[in-house]
Amino acid sequence: MTDPLTRWREHASGAVLLDGFHALKHALRFGAEVPVAVTTDRRAALALAEELAGDVRETLEGLLVEVPEQTYAALVARPHPTGVAALAVRPARAAHLEALARMPRTAPVVVLDNPRNLGNAGAVIRLAAGFGATGVVTTGTLDPWHPTVVRGGAGLHFATAVERLGVDELPPGPLFALDPLGEDIRGTELPDDAVLAFGSERTGLSAEVRARADHLLRLPMRPQVSSYNLATSVAMTLYHWSATAGAPAA
Repeated sequence: MTDPLTRWREHASGAVLLDGFHALKHALRFGAEVPVAVTTDRRAALALAEELAGDVRETLEGLLVEVPEQTYAALVARPHPTGVAALAVRPARAAHLEALARMPRTAPVVVLDNPRNLGNAGAVIRLAAGFGATGVVTTGTLDPWHPTVVRGGAGLHFATAVERLGVDELPPGPLFALDPLGEDIRGTELPDDAVLAFGSERTGLSAEVRARADHLLRLPMRPQVSSYNLATSVAMTLYHWSATAGAPAA
């Protein structure tokens, strides 16, 4: 059997880094192909699986290879407290584009318009997966599959369609853009086929997305409070959708 370090190097190019036990757990639950996974303490990792992820424990037992701490530290830039790391095959872009374009949809698509913060993008993907959103699309230069984004998403990139697209490539459906000058969201029922667009943390919506929007909506906010965190805004909007139109599967 090939040693784990060699296997890691064989698969590292183009692979998705799953940083920590929970990222690996979620990726496996949602069908990720994981060719190599390592841990500094196999017994502890399997005990964690027994406690929190019994559905994938058998898979983890056959997958996890124990390595010395110095080997693990050489594979990941920021060692995770659980001492677990893995590489996964990135889902095919064509399959994601097909899922994003398919109509009718049963859940919205979230669009992050030129986001800047990697951690925020990861938190949004985790939220979108939790609400059963069809996908998360980013515009601009941020790579939604950057290792820091995947870490922030806790491996839930594999639970929804995550891609970077141009504004002219956004999925079909009525575009609802969040903007302080929009109508109060509480007066609007968001349809399942909605495309929900959120501006960047610093500059808000781009002119291109604003021009394409079918509706501008605002979140309720106390006067003199300037903004919400991006992930908070997405959470509030998806909750509003789930309460008025759809909901994640039980």
